[in-house]
Amino acid sequence: MVAVLFLYLLSLVCWLGGMVFFSALVAPVVFKVLPIAEAGKLQAVLFPRYYLLGYICGMIGLIGAIYLCATRTPRVWWAMGAVALLIALGLTVYAGAVVRPRVDAIRTVSEEANPDPARRAEFDRLHHLSVLFNGAVMLLDVGALLATAIALTPPG
Repeated sequence: MVAVLFLYLLSLVCWLGGMVFFSALVAPVVFKVLPIAEAGKLQAVLFPRYYLLGYICGMIGLIGAIYLCATRTPRVWWAMGAVALLIALGLTVYAGAVVRPRVDAIRTVSEEANPDPARRAEFDRLHHLSVLFNGAVMLLDVGALLATAIALTPPG
């Protein structure tokens, strides 16, 4: 039981920590230090690994939450954590498998001096969607951690 709880918590901490590190530290520095074309190329290389971390940690976390929901009380808090992780994993898979490839396909529009307005609008829309998903996944992960903390707090 301790091993399952440890892996569950480790997966959530790695997932959330990786997202915060990448979003708050790596991405802004990359776009500040490198020319936009090079920054975009670097991000295109980093994002598959970023999403892979989410897939692995999300799956481990979800399986752990389902197991803990079935074996521990209070089940409602473990279930809430599991639902939060299911939604977070779904958003991550969609962002990584659907949104990211579409962004990659038109990424160079951000480097063009006079970009096609329709392509630029599509890039901006997809980028905004990606940022929204990223923020939602972080909040859902924090929600799962909060549900876990409540579930592990002794009554009284």
